[in-house]
Amino acid sequence: MAADPHPLTDDGHHVVIDGRTWRATDPSIPESFRRELVDELMAARRAVRAGEPDARTRVNDAKTALGERGHPWWEDAEGAGFDDRIAAAIRALTRKRAESSICPSDVARTIGGSAWRSRMDDVRRVTGELADRGEVVVTQKGEPVRIAEVKGPVRIRLASRS
Repeated sequence: MAADPHPLTDDGHHVVIDGRTWRATDPSIPESFRRELVDELMAARRAVRAGEPDARTRVNDAKTALGERGHPWWEDAEGAGFDDRIAAAIRALTRKRAESSICPSDVARTIGGSAWRSRMDDVRRVTGELADRGEVVVTQKGEPVRIAEVKGPVRIRLASRS
């Protein structure tokens, strides 16, 4: 991870910037995924300045996926608050890779730390919920599928907007 010029609190959960305390990014996020989420966050902030309608939602998703909002990353990863982080990570990563798709394991690695494999069932469940709401499309071998009804590898892409 790139060196952060801002000091962390003793517990490592917050950074101090100009005397104010802000929640730190989850340090267990692999660097490649952290970079994608930061890139999406910066693009979303530019979209806020440009007045784009969904820009603030994009900022919130990126910050939640990074662990800077929502359920604290240092607490037990259970319940609706953690599901919100999974959903935010799915939305942020699919926006970042809008021209392609993501693997559910990308999300699990982003939110699950070293125990990412144990998060795969949660990621698949939340992905199914997002697909049911029309936010994402799940594919297998390039064809749309219902994630709860298929076994094996799938891909997740942003649903096209009409």
